[in-house]
Amino acid sequence: GCDHRTCHSAPIQLVFVGLDEDDHDDCVARACVSLPETGDWSKPVPQFDAWVKPCPDLHLPADASIKPMPPLLVEGALHFMLKYVDDDGAEILKYDLTSNSLSLIDAPVQYSHTISAPILMAMEDGSLGFAHVDKLTLYIWSRLMDSNRVASWSQCRITNLSSLLPIQNPEEIYLILVGSVEGSDTVFVTTDLGIYEINVKSQRWKKIWKREIFRALIPYMSFYNPQG
Repeated sequence: GCDHRTCHSAPIQLVFVGLDEDDHDDCVARACVSLPETGDWSKPVPQFDAWVKPCPDLHLPADASIKPMPPLLVEGALHFMLKYVDDDGAEILKYDLTSNSLSLIDAPVQYSHTISAPILMAMEDGSLGFAHVDKLTLYIWSRLMDSNRVASWSQCRITNLSSLLPIQNPEEIYLILVGSVEGSDTVFVTTDLGIYEINVKSQRWKKIWKREIFRALIPYMSFYNPQG
C-alpha cells in the first residue's frame, strides 16, 4: 500500500512456496507465509520464526516443476509458472495470501515447438497478464473478471516483432521473453543480436544488453523523493 514511496518502512512478509513429494511419492505444492514483520532496516534482519499455519497441499502431476522466473504479485496473490516434462500443458500456480490457499489457473495457450517459454505480467489495470512469442509474433493476454465474478483470458495485444526489432536471421531465430516491467506494456526479449526492451503500446524499443543467454531479467526501479 505504499505505492513504492516508502517500501522500506512498511511491514514485510516472507512467503515460501515449493514442490515436494508426499508419502505416496506424488508431487504436491506447499506454501506458508510468515507473520508481518516491521520493515526497520536499521536493525539486523529478523529471524522469521513466526509462521502462519501452512495451507492445504495441492496435488500436481509427478513431473511438475516451477519455472526459474520471479513470481508475480497480482490482486493479493503470488503467481508462478509451472512446466511439465512429458506434457505441453501450461499452468499457473496461484498462492492467495488472503485465504492462505493454493490453486491452479489454466494458461490461455499450450506449449508447442513454435511457442517460446511464456512469462507472467502485471498489467496496467492491475490484472494478471500472460505473454508468449509464437515464431516472430508477440501475444499478450489479460485475465479479467466478468459481472458474475468468473475470470477468463482475453487477448489484448498482438505485435509483429520482425517489423519492429533488428533481427539478423529471421528464419532461424528463436525469440525468448525474459521479463517485464510491472504495471506497464514493457517486455524484455532476447534475439540473435542482443536483449531488447520493448514498449508494446508505443512500439518503441532499445537495446539494453549484448547477446547472452538469460533465463530471467529483473528490472530494478528506485525512487527519490526530495524533502520539502
